[in-house]
Amino acid sequence: MLESPPKNGYSPKDVPEWTGLKAIGLGCLTPRGFAPSQLKNVPDSAMARRFTLVDGDLLMSRANTRELVGLVGRFTSIGVDCIYPDLMMRLRPRAEHCLPEYLEIVLRSAPVRRAVQAGARGTSESMVKISASLVEDLRISLPSLPEQRGIVAAHEAFEWRIGALERELVKLKTVEDAVVAGTMAGSVGRIELGRWLSSIEAGKSPMAEDTPAGDGEWGVLKVSAVQPGWFKAAENKVVREAEFINARYQVRAGDLLMTRANTEELVGLACVVRERADRLMLSDKTLRLVPDTDVAEAEFIELALLSPSVRSQVRSRATGTSASMKNIGQSAVRQLMVPDVPKDRQWKVVAAVSASRKRSQGVQRQIAKLRQVQRGVMEDLLSGRARVNRT
Repeated sequence: MLESPPKNGYSPKDVPEWTGLKAIGLGCLTPRGFAPSQLKNVPDSAMARRFTLVDGDLLMSRANTRELVGLVGRFTSIGVDCIYPDLMMRLRPRAEHCLPEYLEIVLRSAPVRRAVQAGARGTSESMVKISASLVEDLRISLPSLPEQRGIVAAHEAFEWRIGALERELVKLKTVEDAVVAGTMAGSVGRIELGRWLSSIEAGKSPMAEDTPAGDGEWGVLKVSAVQPGWFKAAENKVVREAEFINARYQVRAGDLLMTRANTEELVGLACVVRERADRLMLSDKTLRLVPDTDVAEAEFIELALLSPSVRSQVRSRATGTSASMKNIGQSAVRQLMVPDVPKDRQWKVVAAVSASRKRSQGVQRQIAKLRQVQRGVMEDLLSGRARVNRT
């Protein structure tokens, strides 16, 4: 169904100056399709122009992690001439047999993704490759063009509804950020974070296996358990030896956690544990900040720590010779300057943000449900178990 074999792209060395030609990056292909990003200026040459993209070109990543290899997306013009890299291939279906929109949907379907991932080869799971012949040998259903148009229309109807909900999420986040930013900017002064804390507790990193703790088992937190504003309990390592288990370090609901060590961008992230976290212990890369409840609320400190002004302070105070691993000590944490907001006003901000997040969670559940229904409908349509009603 292809006009010609899949064609690999071209990757000239990028240059800092504007040349009139850009190369898209591998990150442009996402599980949702094409998203313009990682654009680089490249020299304009006759060779490079052979790989110029046109609106609607179907691209597939031919090298990536096993999870991401074979992602597809249709190029959308960004108003600048672009070429695609040699880690992608371009697929051009025969117009009389197959719509590019339909082929994109098929190549993103679960059975095809499994076939592509299984056929990828490489010495490391962090970089595997697929060949043009593997892509050409994929077996996919090919209904008539009118049926393809119906399937595409059904898929786009789901995408339209999901897109509307995602835009609602953006609006809610914008309002939430405005509430927090207004509070931070409107504060009459700044105080050291240490004045809001009664103590800071550090954990330990005992011998552990790189697999999550199961029911009834103890685990120690990975640094990735602390996400910006939310706690990811599944990010832990099981601790099997009783001598390494210490209930003193157990994470409790309501705890305010902070990363002590991480990359330059992620060090100092904070979150409140809002649900029970049974049998999970702090690691030596996580801190528990214990608020003085007479003057501060954990949820407000979390918001302050995630604000741009405090994040900037964290990055400037973090130490370490490598950007891949920075550390911030307890004394530096205490010296962070936060807005001097009285506790009664903290409550009002926390309540407003909590209400916004509750609405956001409801929208996220709607999106997840629509995605689930969409997958089921698409599987039925692509397998022939269901037909598009064109009446």
